[in-house]
Amino acid sequence: MGGRFGYPSRSPYATTKRGLLGLTETLALELGEAGIRVNAIAPGAVDGERIQRVLRNRAETTGRSLEEVTVDALSIQALKRFVDPADIAAPALFLASDSARSITGQTIPIDGGSKSAQ
Repeated sequence: MGGRFGYPSRSPYATTKRGLLGLTETLALELGEAGIRVNAIAPGAVDGERIQRVLRNRAETTGRSLEEVTVDALSIQALKRFVDPADIAAPALFLASDSARSITGQTIPIDGGSKSAQ
């Protein structure tokens, strides 16, 4: 997600993520003749310990409840939920399969519609 749009105080993170998107497109062009496909997956906030830790820290630093910061975080999600790891695995398997043999140089956002809801 950080490669698609910036975040305040996260310039190094956003810069490196955007660089990976450019690398994906460039490698697809460079390796295409050899039949090598290069794609990327750009996950949004994935449900699990990391996002829970981020939300707890945000609650502590802002003096708000965990529920309040969770509601705020989900407010930018069109689907109003965090991404399940299985939501990432299925598209990754698809991209690695012959069914995606004509797909290269693409970044697939798996973010619950974060950009759509903004």
